[in-house]
Amino acid sequence: MGKILRIDSIDDYNRLYGVETRNPLVTVVDVDNANRDNLGGEVTYSYGVYALFLKQTYCGDMTYGRMPYDYQEGTVTSFAPGQVVRVNFKPGVKPKVLGLLFHPDLLRGTSLAQEMKQYSFFSYSSREALHLSEQEKAVFSDCLGKIRMEIERPVDGHSRKLICRNIELLLDYCMRFYERQFITRHDANTDVLERFERELDAYFTGDTAMRQGLPSVKHFAERCFLSPNYFGDLIKKETGRTPQEYIQNKIIDMAKEQLAGTTKTVNEISYMLGFQYSQHFSRYFKRGTGMTPAEYRKSL
Repeated sequence: MGKILRIDSIDDYNRLYGVETRNPLVTVVDVDNANRDNLGGEVTYSYGVYALFLKQTYCGDMTYGRMPYDYQEGTVTSFAPGQVVRVNFKPGVKPKVLGLLFHPDLLRGTSLAQEMKQYSFFSYSSREALHLSEQEKAVFSDCLGKIRMEIERPVDGHSRKLICRNIELLLDYCMRFYERQFITRHDANTDVLERFERELDAYFTGDTAMRQGLPSVKHFAERCFLSPNYFGDLIKKETGRTPQEYIQNKIIDMAKEQLAGTTKTVNEISYMLGFQYSQHFSRYFKRGTGMTPAEYRKSL
């Protein structure tokens, strides 16, 4: 079994790699210049901080949960507090990696703290690393350089605000780069969309809905081997609709088919679609159509 390293603070990470802690809440690291004694074999990192890494050379295999990370040269990986990642370093590895780590406490009371949820890529997992062009890598490195400059200068009344603003700028660039990647990976994304539609059909065609109830976005994301956040962003970029909206539309369409083409009662239809109570189904149907199931059937 490999080493397990907990990164609960910035100092925890800096001490691992022999880096001086200039600010207890944020650090910019160049692993190429760090102490590599902890780089070897299998290492599991348990993060209590936010982290982004730009990896510019292949140094080993990475897994997030049970799935392999799409971790090649020129990729950015990102982790949020509470996430665990396992890296199997190649023997004699000499990684070239730039990284930013910051503690959630850095953001307390700032506008960035309120915006962190929009950066959904922190919850992306398998096959979901960000692949950068040479120009994009230069932008990423430039943002890190500005943050490093603020860390290394004497602290004053502007330091925290400027560090947070530059972190926000970097995260906004990552959002832009991910949106570009959704476009350039259109063919692969289309495969995911087609699989989602097949899985959605299968869920309601058999007895899965009756056994398991209404489906979740997480269920279909797992069937497509993606994290819920990445899956949701991909579907939204491809179709303009969220996976939840897709699921809702499917349920409404199937309910209409049953109401129009069969003599099944509303109770029977609601059970077939995964609703525990017919009253819930009636409210759900009315929100989607403006009519109750009984009113819809009478209107035909």
